Amino acid sequence: MAIYHLSMQIISRSKGQSAVAAAAYRSGEKLHDERTDEQKFYARNVQPETMILTPPHAPEWMKDRNRLWNEVEKVEKRKDSQLARELNIALPIELNHDQQKELIQSFAQNEFVQKGMVADIAIHHDDVNNPHAHIMLTMRNLSEDGFGKKNRDWNADFANSKENNRGYVKNSKGCLSIREQWANYANKALEQAQSNERITHLSHEKRGLEILPMVHLGHVAHDMEKKGKKTDRGQINRERQDYNKAVVDLQAYRHQKKEHLKKMKEKEKQFSFSTDIE
Repeated sequence: MAIYHLSMQIISRSKGQSAVAAAAYRSGEKLHDERTDEQKFYARNVQPETMILTPPHAPEWMKDRNRLWNEVEKVEKRKDSQLARELNIALPIELNHDQQKELIQSFAQNEFVQKGMVADIAIHHDDVNNPHAHIMLTMRNLSEDGFGKKNRDWNADFANSKENNRGYVKNSKGCLSIREQWANYANKALEQAQSNERITHLSHEKRGLEILPMVHLGHVAHDMEKKGKKTDRGQINRERQDYNKAVVDLQAYRHQKKEHLKKMKEKEKQFSFSTDIE
């Protein structure tokens, strides 16, 4: 079943993060962090499928992952610098690999690259039940010479991405809702693939559903659960599954009760009608 998951974060030096290390981890490539003079490499059982999308006016070297993120590190001088935005997006399992790639590429190209951002994309297929993509986005204006000033106008595009105030504008009139846009792109791709599945960015509460949504495990918890090791997030999902089963049973009972009352009323009408005739 197609699921909706889209989370965002800012990769920041104040959190001890490195853009080069983040790119190495997501791409599965060995990169050299020039700022710390360290090799960054994180081995993966399944090599991610990667691509770098750049605006037409971007210099050609920005398609080189190692140089791209080292240049980002160089241009950011502050010890608390925000280095990149990142999106983590679940891909519909109803789509094959080529369709998933086309979907995430189209989404990144139209929503970010056309506005002037560089998008470094890594698609992870380590788990057939959890295909997902990471999109790292640059935060500065581009010229033929490289990076310019931070583009604050882009901030509003990421407003309301998650109501947790993690480095994003909390509200902006007329802002682009990335979460809603992803649902639109994914649903169009599902329709084209002749799948009946659809996803929505709306919460269960806003949709009027009584069941509780599952929490996203993340790769660490997911790997632990796969090996039979229980995690806090996994336990939350198990408890919610039990709760949701009870809710579904209750809803089934309500439906049966409603149908039963409806039949009783119909019989009462028939009885009343036959009595009037007599």
